[in-house]
Amino acid sequence: MKKYSRLANKQCFAFSLTLGAVLALTACGGASDSSTCASCGPVVVSSNLLVSRTVYAGTKSTVTVGQALPGGGVAIADGTFPNVFTNETPDPSFGVSSPIYLDQLSSSGALIRSIPVDPTLITTSFASKSELALNVSSDQTSVSFMGYKATVNQLDVSNSNTAAVLDTTNPVTTTFARAVAQFNLNSGALAVTSVNAYSGNNGRAAVNVGGNFYMVGNAGNGNGDGNMLSALSDNTGVQIIAANSTTGASTAVGVVNGVFGSTTGYQRGFSLAQLADPASPGKNYVADKTGKDDNFRGMTVFNNTLYVTKGSGSNGVNTVYQVGAANALAGGSLSGTTLFTILPGFNALSEKVAEAKATLTATPHPFGIWFADANTLFVADEGDGVRIGVAGKVTTFAGLQEYKLVSGVWTLAATFQKGLLDQAATTPTGLTWKVQTDGLRNISGKRNADGSFTIYATTSTVSDETTHDLGADPNELVAITVNAASTAAGTSFTVLKNSATGERFGGVAYIQ
Repeated sequence: MKKYSRLANKQCFAFSLTLGAVLALTACGGASDSSTCASCGPVVVSSNLLVSRTVYAGTKSTVTVGQALPGGGVAIADGTFPNVFTNETPDPSFGVSSPIYLDQLSSSGALIRSIPVDPTLITTSFASKSELALNVSSDQTSVSFMGYKATVNQLDVSNSNTAAVLDTTNPVTTTFARAVAQFNLNSGALAVTSVNAYSGNNGRAAVNVGGNFYMVGNAGNGNGDGNMLSALSDNTGVQIIAANSTTGASTAVGVVNGVFGSTTGYQRGFSLAQLADPASPGKNYVADKTGKDDNFRGMTVFNNTLYVTKGSGSNGVNTVYQVGAANALAGGSLSGTTLFTILPGFNALSEKVAEAKATLTATPHPFGIWFADANTLFVADEGDGVRIGVAGKVTTFAGLQEYKLVSGVWTLAATFQKGLLDQAATTPTGLTWKVQTDGLRNISGKRNADGSFTIYATTSTVSDETTHDLGADPNELVAITVNAASTAAGTSFTVLKNSATGERFGGVAYIQ
């Protein structure tokens, strides 16, 4: 991509929110055609960052005390932030749909422009904390992210059903499609594709490879029988849909494990039952809850290979997975027979076993991943989520982990936490509780001329407040530069930008 001066790009840039399916560039020397505008240069220039952000947009009238909530119970607080989120007490599925912004920043974190995404096309959910990852397409021309086909200030959208899989046991009875947005880095066009995957839960990330969107997320918010759980299992994990699809019908990527209709073991892609149980020599783990081994959060594509992470829930394994064979995407799309495998050297302990009192063992919580090269992998760990002041918190894995490939095995070289986990807890403006950084969620990076790597990341948070979702708290955009001589003790993160109260950073992408 050709690099243009920031000044020239500013002079020919303006956005108009249209009523159709495209957010178009509409002013460049008087031109109204985006193809003409493209002659002024890319919308997002190279060597810049793109950061996704959402802001709570509700008002007092968004929720009325005493009204029935979609996920059950009646509201105990109106729509005023932040007390609106105490409604999670009567309604555990409580959330409010919110607008999305794409911020273009310099590599030092200076704001160049903020791009509002048309909320009639796609929104996200506040205070969901696993949404809005940004992934650059395989041809480097666009960035994709996931959200919902819902207008701003709708309740409980992130736990609603989708039309394709209607779970009658889901306490949230509304229906909203999930959606993938593709932002063109050259023209500024935003195309939105509706998706019926992830019923009852959320899509977290998407990437365009060869005209197909690969997505990760989770499904299910009810207590259905084996048939319902199996239908949701087919609706979760890694899903694929054509970028130009008009039907919303996606296909599960991943080999079938177990038997459809069973409450345990029917998984698409990875099953705990594939792994040897270290406590029972000669035997594999017992299969766990149908659909929950493939509750993925982060993703990346490197050398035509898809990788995903799992870092939450009590089933499966919190670790990094390879989806299919190496270079599989070079020969076409992945399919329903693709095998998922844990990368050699990464955690392979059952989360259910790890959390059991008799075998209590700390495990990682991986989220974003970025390959610096074929032998260097950085993994963002969001921390264990234990609130400030609560006993039992473990910080062993939180932060940025650097792995090196040694004799075919990924080996942990360092875990970088300085300048991140040692930040003092603060009370953000407008809040009455303390907030502290707990780890990292989404990451991106670049190779520098001297051979070092700079990694950019959005942080996760914890607080000492017990009546709201931790995702509602403001977080940070941070950066760290790592070279061959870097040590955990001698290498520190730098905070590039802080989000405001009622605002959350989601994903980050470094534009080459």
